Amino acid sequence: MQYKLLSICSLLVLTLGACGKGGNSAPSTPPVTGSTVSISSITDNRNTTNSSFSFYVSLDKVSNAPVTVNYTTADGTAKSNTDYKPVSGTLTIPANSSSASFDVTIIGDSTRKENQYFSVQISNPTNATMGTSTGTGTIVNENLLYFPVDTSLGYKTPTTYPGMTLYWSDEFNGKAVDKTIWTYETGAGGWGNNELENYTDRTQNSFVSNGNLIIEARQESLNGSKYTSARMITKNKKFFTFGRIDIRAKLPKGKGIWPALWMLGNNIDAVGWPTCGEMDIMELLGQEPNKVYGTLHWGSSIATHASKGGNYVMSTGSFDQQFHVYSLVWTLDNVQVYVDDILYNTITKSNVGVGSPFNSDFFFIFNVAVGGNWPGAPDATTVLPQRMVVDYVRVFK
Repeated sequence: MQYKLLSICSLLVLTLGACGKGGNSAPSTPPVTGSTVSISSITDNRNTTNSSFSFYVSLDKVSNAPVTVNYTTADGTAKSNTDYKPVSGTLTIPANSSSASFDVTIIGDSTRKENQYFSVQISNPTNATMGTSTGTGTIVNENLLYFPVDTSLGYKTPTTYPGMTLYWSDEFNGKAVDKTIWTYETGAGGWGNNELENYTDRTQNSFVSNGNLIIEARQESLNGSKYTSARMITKNKKFFTFGRIDIRAKLPKGKGIWPALWMLGNNIDAVGWPTCGEMDIMELLGQEPNKVYGTLHWGSSIATHASKGGNYVMSTGSFDQQFHVYSLVWTLDNVQVYVDDILYNTITKSNVGVGSPFNSDFFFIFNVAVGGNWPGAPDATTVLPQRMVVDYVRVFK
């Protein structure tokens, strides 16, 4: 028994260098080498108050020794102390950990504009080799709800006319689209014109800002469509027969962009189109930004559809540069279409015949279509997003 104990002790001395409490400790494990350190990127929405982006620095495999890197921010389209607060320093990933992070403060803003980016560079790693050395912080501004527009530019109309007073208006002075007035028509499917957009009720595509309604067409994938936009109607909520209608708006432009301010007969569900009648107060093809159209449609069936249209071409400039006022002067058996109080189309009983639909209630439709049979699809020259800005819609009686 004693001999065996001595042999076991001798074996431990050979392998560990000690036997019992009095021996020397084992040598420490050498640091793991071969880890690669990289920095991540981040994309996030900007807030109206300050927020933070967390950048993660990670190892492809855990090290049993701490890993350190230096880091510093650098401007891109986002500018330091305007869009974000610059930082620099040294980051440590503790031993036996796979990552660590540091924060960059994003300065709050509410202005809808192009997304912005800045970069973060890591350098001088210890106990690791360098992998991805640059991360990008993308600040998403495109969903914010303040869009400044100079409404002083362009044509204006009064709030009263001789023999007429303001009967109803939406001045878009609230904080959001008034759902007691407007209903969203949503979805894709071409809308009878082979259009390409998917209409939504999201604030990405329509919102109220600083006294204006903004309808925004975007190039983005949604439920199989490559574009999104908004289409708003007042059907069964606000509908009118006769009067003067003024709509002050600043229009979008670009191949395949098709803004419209128009009206349909409120009885469309009962009689269908074109029997209900259609009054296009303003349509524009984005590839012709200096030309607007005003057209009326009618007929007892699609087979007998008839229309009478006119157009107005600016001698200089285009309708996207400032506000203009698109108007109807609408009386029994007579509809006149104006831009900036210039008459350019008139439809009378002699055009329409007996049973005119234009002597009944009509509701508003405001939309920006993308593509379709008339404008064609966007092309490489089309810049998106595009926005129609409506200052007011007013009905006088």
